Amino acid sequence: MSDLEDIGRHINDRISSLWRTLDLSVVVPQLPQSNIKKLIQEVLTIEGLYHEFEKSVDRQNEQLKCLQEFVGSFQHDCESLQHLKDNVPMHMPNRENEPTPNQNIPAETQPSQQGNPCKKIQVKQMEFVTMLEFENIPQYMKGRLTYEQLNTAVRKVNEAVSGKYKITRQSTKSLNNITRKLYQRFKDEETKDTKGRFFVVQEDLLEFSQIKMDKRFQGILSMLRHCRRLRDMRGGSITRYFIL
Repeated sequence: MSDLEDIGRHINDRISSLWRTLDLSVVVPQLPQSNIKKLIQEVLTIEGLYHEFEKSVDRQNEQLKCLQEFVGSFQHDCESLQHLKDNVPMHMPNRENEPTPNQNIPAETQPSQQGNPCKKIQVKQMEFVTMLEFENIPQYMKGRLTYEQLNTAVRKVNEAVSGKYKITRQSTKSLNNITRKLYQRFKDEETKDTKGRFFVVQEDLLEFSQIKMDKRFQGILSMLRHCRRLRDMRGGSITRYFIL
């Protein structure tokens, strides 16, 4: 804007100077030929400045238009972000109250038999599937399953993992008859291949998350394997689903 103001002031100064020269021509009727040429040259110069002024105004208008479009786009992005904030998918955890899927959940502390301080055992959780990963799943695998439905299944698997290892990390003396039977089953299902790894079996999914082990869920397991969220291993008449 300062450029336009400077050009405008300069044009006004030149016009004022031209008018003063014309006023003097009234006093001196016969201007020398050289002065007339200067007047013509001055008029042409002012005309050139005026055209430059018009071009500068056009440039400023284009810049103003671009800024207005930018403001409109920025406001739209702000509204989109607010919409995302107000409509967080149900499977996404509350950051203030729940850990993110990339974090491990501390299980129950278990007192050491030697009297050492209690240690928190970290329970591995399955990460939620990203939208990009979901879009890359072959259509024949997805069928009509939606992105939210797939991550709802991830959340239910994590519930089963948390429920199982909450029991295994407790002292057997603190368990009641029902949880003691579960505890014993969990230990019976462990092998040398499961040491240091977190897994669940079909009974855990039914016990802690009420997942229906139907054809639809089998398809979900295939998608989770495709996304490298779990790996299954069969042995001893059961299938173990390892969290990756």
